[in-house]
This record gives sequence, structure tokens and C-alpha cells, in this order.
Amino acid sequence: MTDILWFFVFAQMMMGAFDTLYHHEGTERLAWRPSQRLELTLHGIRNLAYAVMFMALGWFEPRGGWAIALVLLLLGELFITLWDFVEEDRTRLLPASERVTHTLLTLNYGVILAMLIPWLIGLAQQPSALASSYHGLMSWFCILASIGVVISGLRDLAAAKRTERLTEREPSELAAILPARQSVLVTGGTGFIGSRLVQGLLAARHEVTVLTRNKSSVMPLAAHGPLRNIQSLEEIADNAHFDAVVNLAGEPISDTPWTKAKRVKIVQSRLRTTYDIIRLIKRLEHKPEVLINGSAIGWYGLRGDEILDEQAQGANCFSRRVCRSWERAAAPAESLGVRTVYLRTGLVLDRSGGMLAKLLTPFEFGLGGKFGHGKQWMSWIHRDDLVRLICHAIARREISGPLNGTAPEPVTNAEFTAALGKALKRPAILPVPAWPLRKGLGAFAEELLLSGQLVIPEVARRSGFIFEYPSIDLAFAQIVGSPPNSTAQDRAQAVLTAERRALAPQPALHGVSRRR
Repeated sequence: MTDILWFFVFAQMMMGAFDTLYHHEGTERLAWRPSQRLELTLHGIRNLAYAVMFMALGWFEPRGGWAIALVLLLLGELFITLWDFVEEDRTRLLPASERVTHTLLTLNYGVILAMLIPWLIGLAQQPSALASSYHGLMSWFCILASIGVVISGLRDLAAAKRTERLTEREPSELAAILPARQSVLVTGGTGFIGSRLVQGLLAARHEVTVLTRNKSSVMPLAAHGPLRNIQSLEEIADNAHFDAVVNLAGEPISDTPWTKAKRVKIVQSRLRTTYDIIRLIKRLEHKPEVLINGSAIGWYGLRGDEILDEQAQGANCFSRRVCRSWERAAAPAESLGVRTVYLRTGLVLDRSGGMLAKLLTPFEFGLGGKFGHGKQWMSWIHRDDLVRLICHAIARREISGPLNGTAPEPVTNAEFTAALGKALKRPAILPVPAWPLRKGLGAFAEELLLSGQLVIPEVARRSGFIFEYPSIDLAFAQIVGSPPNSTAQDRAQAVLTAERRALAPQPALHGVSRRR
């Protein structure tokens, strides 16, 4: 083999590693998509074929029948790749960077075949033998590449089998509480929370208008029913009719560190859309009955072990300033006669996005653990429960003002990470020290990773809302596809039974008692 051929082989290794780590594991998270079972199977088989190819080229010179077998393996890998391309286009929308990477991988592999097959055909004329061969540093690179693709291949095959256990709730059930056909305007309807809400509304045959400038992001949602996509609220006529407006639009707060520019985007993106909604409500001839405006439990600030319900006060920090400004921007809707709910969400859990999606891969490989001392509180909620709570707030006219979107059983970070490791059947014993997080991420780490709030959903509880995932064990069991333990199931059943028997709607939920 020539140096130039080794160059293309090395390039294939590097591009393949980038595609796997950045796209398949990072941005796309294929291992946690139930729809990608066949794609994962193809990836697993192809990676194992690559392992054989790298070892054969790095340490041996195949002759005779061995050379013919390697040629067949190379052609088989080409067939699997073409099949994989068809399956990807059939089941998901590939990002531009992944399409470019796949194109480069294909072109590079074509060059490798053009140079390698004639050499192998020549070796096929010799008596069958698997002669040893050493190519210096490249032989060792081949070992590393082989180990990597074997691990990735076995993981993809295991993930493909796991897809059978990754169940999804019927979307229409999420909006079952809503009365007959509602007309709902959703901003942020293609985001992590908004997209699931839109799915539920459409599947339940409600009329949905989504505000987004990215039309391609609406296409997957349209599979659940007809919807209207607008790029500006100015497109809405004065005589338009909406029963509810759900405002979830805003720059993600936990995807990147809080640089000065990021902070400006976080605040301005929320205020801009909210101001536009108030202007829309003012000119509508028929006012919506309710505005569900996004917020977060960051409104309460960093409060240690203090139990916080909707009547708790806040402590100053960046998260509180963002949430307070967002809620104040929506407050004029109340004076316009619109019932206004400030949805203060906690950590929203689902395998398809949010913070948990970023944790699944390291925890699955046994590289997870608590952040800092692990005593900080994490007030969380399953994404489907949050969507159901939004619909509950639309339907229940007695709910107004702050509404905590959190599950009834907050946990510490240590309990959270231990429960995730247990659900994945992996150890969670590698803690992340606090000091490098503080040093590298500043306030981002302090407010989102190393501190927290102990928040209880008092208004939701008193209004009779039933959490389907009240405990972290039940939530993780559904998310990762593992059966919950009997203790968690018994506790959840007891909670549901008690709520159904004892909880009754309250005439007003503006003032709730503090629970300690």
C-alpha cells in the first residue's frame, strides 16, 4: 500500500469518527430514536465491517482467497452505505453538515476502492495466505480505529434492539382534557416543548397556528394534522379567532455558556415575541380566553433547601431577571381581559432534547456522575406531563398567575444521577468537580448546574392535575425503556389514587398557602 492510499484511509477514519461523535451521538442522538432501528442496525453492521477492514489493512497482506474475501467485504460495505442513505432520507431530515460529511465520506471511499481493489486483485492471484505486514504508525492507528468502530458498532446494534422498548405516548392523549375543537396560537412551536404540544393539539384535531421563520422545521409536525404556519404575527387578521395563545418562543438558555451576546439574545428573544403578542391581542376583535406565557423556576433565584411554591419570593440572579422581565412583558394581557398564566418550568426531561439528551450518552458508557457536591435540588418534570399541564391550564379557568411546571417529587443532583445510572444499568460514580465548571462556565454553571431550587407544583396539585410521572424512577423508566421497580410503581399508584379521591378544583388559585 502506498502513502497516498494510507492518506485516504486515515481521512476516512477521521471523517467517520466526526460523523459518529458529532452527528449520530451528538446533534441527532440516533441511539434514542425509536424510528431509527433499521438505520442503527445498518450502522452497526457497517462499523463491524470497517473493523475487519482496518485490521486487515493495518497488520496483514491478504493473498488468494483472503484478498477476494476483503474485496467482497469492501463491496458489501458499499451496498450497506447506499442502503443506509436511502433509509436516512426515508425516516429523518438530515442537517446540512451531515449531508456534506456523508458526501465527502462517499467520495473518499470511492478513491480508496479505486486504488485498493486493483492491488487486492493482484494479490488474489497468489496462493491463499494471510501474511503479516507492518506499516509503522498507521498500523497502530488501524488498531485504534478498529477498537472505536467495534465499540460503536456493538452499541448501535444494542440500541437498535432497545428501540422496541422506547415507547411513545399517543399524542392525542396529551390534549385530551381540552374541550371540543380549540383554536390555539403557539409561538416556539418547533422547539423541544412546543413541538410536542403542537403534536398533541393536532392529533386531538384542534386548530393550530405556529409562528416560526423556519418552514422546514414545521414539516415533521404536519404529519400529525393540518396546521397553519406564519412567519410574523402581522399575518394574523384583526378578526381572527383564537381560544388560547401559548408563548414558548425564546433563545435556548442552557445550550451554550452565557457570554454577553448570549445573554442579550436570551432576554431580547423572549421580550420581542411577547411584546408582539400583546400588540396582537390589543388589535384582535375577539380576545383569546387565555395566554399561557413561558417562564421558568429560575424566577425564584438560588434558594438552597427552601421549599418554594407559587407564592414564594425571588432572589436576584440572571435567571430571575430573565424570567421576571418575561412575565412583566406578558402582564398587560391581564388588563386586556385575558386570563394569563405564567408557566414556570423546571428541568424538562425527555430523550429527544433538553439537558437529559446530552447526559444519556456519557451515562450510557458509564461516564456519568453528580455535579459538584450533588446536594443541589433539581426540580424536574417529564415533557409529556408538562404538555398535559399546559392543556390543563388552558381548560381550567380558575388557574391564573404563576404555575409551577414541576413534578411533585424534586430530587437532589446526587439522587438524579444515581436514578439515571440505575435506569441505564450503569454506574454513575464519576463526579464532575465544581471548580472547573465555575472556572470555565461562570454563572451558567453556578445557576444551572451547581445550584437549584426545591419547587413544588402547589397550583397544579390543588387544581386536580394528575402527574403520570410523579417520581424520577417512573420518568426515567419511560424515557430509557427500562421497567420501573415495583416500589416506584406502588408509590405512583398510591399518589394517583389519593389525588383522584381527595383533590377537588379550587374556586381561585391566586393565593396558595406555603407548604414547608
